[in-house]
Amino acid sequence: MGRADSEEGQLPAPVKPPDGGWGWIVLLGCFVITGFSYAFPKAVSVYFKELMKDFHVGYSDTAWISSIMLAMLYGTGPVCSIMVNQFGCRPVMLIGGLLASSGMILASFTTNIIELYLTAGVLTGLGMALNFQPSLIMLGTYFDKRRPLANGLAAAGSPVFLSCLSPLGQVLLEKFGWRGGFLIMGGLLLNCCTCGAVMRPLEMGMKRKMEKKAKKAKKKSKKGKKLLDFSIFSNRGFVIYTISKFILVLGLFVPPILLVNYAKDTGVPDTEAAFLLSIIGFIDIFARPACGMVAGLKWVRPHVAYLFSFAMLFNGLTDICSARASNYTGLVIFCVFFGISYGMVGALQFEVLMAIVGSQKFSSAIGLVLLIEAVAVLIGPPSAGR
Repeated sequence: MGRADSEEGQLPAPVKPPDGGWGWIVLLGCFVITGFSYAFPKAVSVYFKELMKDFHVGYSDTAWISSIMLAMLYGTGPVCSIMVNQFGCRPVMLIGGLLASSGMILASFTTNIIELYLTAGVLTGLGMALNFQPSLIMLGTYFDKRRPLANGLAAAGSPVFLSCLSPLGQVLLEKFGWRGGFLIMGGLLLNCCTCGAVMRPLEMGMKRKMEKKAKKAKKKSKKGKKLLDFSIFSNRGFVIYTISKFILVLGLFVPPILLVNYAKDTGVPDTEAAFLLSIIGFIDIFARPACGMVAGLKWVRPHVAYLFSFAMLFNGLTDICSARASNYTGLVIFCVFFGISYGMVGALQFEVLMAIVGSQKFSSAIGLVLLIEAVAVLIGPPSAGR
């Protein structure tokens, strides 16, 4: 795999995950990256009302910004897999942080909606993608027995950041306008570079003694290694997982993206409307780690796929019931239940995927899954907006 071998410490003998140590720092970095990756596209919706006024566009047009951002996060999965396999996690994440930040900074100078699609959507989305997938791969190398808990804690970054970024975005919008808000949020995304820097490759014992053997093994493995392993499609569990996630993702991000503007249109004040996302985030903060702890129990972990199936069903039923939310109280109740179901899905999705394909094929699997889900992410929110 080229430089990835030396970068990632992937020498012939397997490295046993420490389930702690520097892994907690890696977990913290993954927490921040997950927070930005999932919360940022939703938090940007706070600015949509002003963008609609300035650029004379509608709901569907502004919803494309978040959809493109999420589609880049998902759709570039195979590209991320190839880059990680070729160069290692840390260099890819550092480049991603710079791209994510520059995208939002450039977006603050745009003069039409198309330019926003290219900067805030494509460039920032690509940058976050180059951070998100490598951070999950690194988390998987540092944790094994505690992996469900680690995944749950890392996934909690999404609601924590959502509960913070949404009110922050409203404050920045009121004080500096959407252009100033975009500029400041672009600066915040530079923290992704810091997270990338702490993704230290897992060292292995007796590395020096095995160095000569490793060099020979690398030369032989360079020709035989695949940048993407498509053989995982022969795994029936992986195929079922991919199809179910595609259907789920069609509607998964619709409420967080469109909820604020919907509430404003029903007469809810701007600050209270933005607070709805904070409610989802607050509930989600506790739902993800709690679900991760439950999934890690000895009698639950072998059947974690069934728990994930329940989470998806619960999320879908919550969305159906949301049609009865005609006032602010109803919207708050919806946000509570949506936060629970959303948190369960977020905590379990990658744990289930790794349980299905194994850690060795996880890099290729997550890239291919995200690519397929990108189609659902791209068409879901704009269709709902229309």
